[in-house]
Amino acid sequence: MFLKLFSLFLIIPLVEIYLLITIGGIIGTLNTILIILITATLGAYLTKSQGFRVLRQIQEATGQGYMPGNELLHGLFVLIGGFALLTPGFLTDAIGFSMLIPQVREIYVGIAKGIIRKKIHQGNFQMRMYTDFR
Repeated sequence: MFLKLFSLFLIIPLVEIYLLITIGGIIGTLNTILIILITATLGAYLTKSQGFRVLRQIQEATGQGYMPGNELLHGLFVLIGGFALLTPGFLTDAIGFSMLIPQVREIYVGIAKGIIRKKIHQGNFQMRMYTDFR
């Protein structure tokens, strides 16, 4: 797991730097900086609106008396997408925007549910409750 995370935190910044330099050389430094600022601003707005939408769906689900599993996964991907959009770079912006589009986010949620289901069937998934309720 450590090696995977280390690789992820090493490869993504290297790809981002490469893309920033390459695209900056083509469209110019000022245009590249403007694109980064615009995507960060637009990303913050979309994250806020999608976050409130998912929060409303979570409240509706709990109000109807069922566990909002899908809604919580959507919320997780909105949060990850928001962080990705605030990170400067073209690759992270593309990933972040894709996570803020509800129809595309449904694909991410489906993949996450498949991974969770697989871990449960393999016995690699444990749940713990830290509460006094019995």
